[in-house]
Amino acid sequence: MPPVVPFVLVLGLALIGWLVARTRARALRAAAGPLGMHSLPAQHAWFVALCAGVPAAIFALAWVAVAPGLVLASVLRDKAAGALPAFGMKREAILAEASALASGTTDMAFDPLSRALVPAFTQAQHLYGTIGIAVTLLLALVGGGLAFLRIRPDFTARTQVERIVMTGMLGASMVAILTTFGILVSLMFETFRFFQIISPVQFLFGTHWSPDPMATVGASTGDAYGALPLFWGTIFIGAIIAMIVAIPLGLMSAIYLTQYASAGLRRWIKPLLEILAGVPTVVYGYFAALTVAPMIRDFGKAIGIAGASSESALAAGLVMGIMIIPFVSSMADDSIAAVPQAMRDGSLAMGATRYETITRVLVPAALPGIVAGVMLAVSRAIGETMIVVMAAGATARLTANPFESMTTVTFQIVAMLTGEGSFDHPATLAAFALGMVLFLVTLGLNFIALRVVKRFREAYE
Repeated sequence: MPPVVPFVLVLGLALIGWLVARTRARALRAAAGPLGMHSLPAQHAWFVALCAGVPAAIFALAWVAVAPGLVLASVLRDKAAGALPAFGMKREAILAEASALASGTTDMAFDPLSRALVPAFTQAQHLYGTIGIAVTLLLALVGGGLAFLRIRPDFTARTQVERIVMTGMLGASMVAILTTFGILVSLMFETFRFFQIISPVQFLFGTHWSPDPMATVGASTGDAYGALPLFWGTIFIGAIIAMIVAIPLGLMSAIYLTQYASAGLRRWIKPLLEILAGVPTVVYGYFAALTVAPMIRDFGKAIGIAGASSESALAAGLVMGIMIIPFVSSMADDSIAAVPQAMRDGSLAMGATRYETITRVLVPAALPGIVAGVMLAVSRAIGETMIVVMAAGATARLTANPFESMTTVTFQIVAMLTGEGSFDHPATLAAFALGMVLFLVTLGLNFIALRVVKRFREAYE
């Protein structure tokens, strides 16, 4: 049975409850008069619909997540499952094939054992599907019926609906917090396992990075896990080169759009500038690898740099800086526009030129918002992956030469988690340690940016 069926039933019952409750509330209002009803008929209708739909929808969502596990457990108890391999990809493939046959998504079986398991899957899916629909309908009917019985002229349906909506909004806001907490816990667990094998001092301050997922773990293993070149490459590309490009161009474009451009020109230029934020990063990566990197290599050789590479930190940093211009420009634009008009007029009235007003009044006044935009742009840049993969290279190198290839934390995370290494080997666990460091750095930058934005809003709102 498709997972969408319970949700369709919930929606239908909620709609029926809404219509019935509105009819009942309108009849009561006609008998008691408009002043005799605490809430409007539509508010009574929404109360019944929410009471019928929300608990049933929550259960249906949970059941959709839990039911496959229950079905699998039931199938594994069947006699036919005794012929399955003990573990491995073949076992998973047979179970997946049998499940697809039972649900009707395919009619071909490459393993005879798959067809033997089809009756067990069919019976289990039917059983747990029926249970899910029955409980969903029961919750919807009970919730809607109890809510319908509360419809009276003095019932505070409006207040109850507002409480339900506020609870839903609180739950939605908690999703982001709980997601962040879950990411942090998962990273901490794997990072702790990694630091049981590799010393944190060697990892954070070592200068040699060459993990081998096939190497035997020994006393000298930690010498290959010095992540300092990765941290330097991430900072050099994302926080230095990219910011050298993004901050001047973003700030100057914001100043032009707010102080010099006409209203008609601004309506065209600002959306065109913000289109850069919507371009997929893989497109920037192609641009960096096929256009920018060869130009930088040729330029480096022309000025006498023999080691200029077609994969360079400068190529990745320049394109990354172009990518994050909208982040800096948008925040700077909003911050400059939010400066009170009286400050502009006062500066001009004192005899200052427009240039002096911008540099000595507007930019200093808007500096908190500009700094917040820069912080957000930095956190976006140091988390970028595709541009680095396609333009910067994979060599962990501790150098300040922008014409040489360099790698970053994000590139190494992708490289170590997409291989065939065991999750118990430090070469794979190192990806979680790198992710933990990157998570803490970006989280800190975001906290700083939010604090700066908060101070900025308190000053001018």
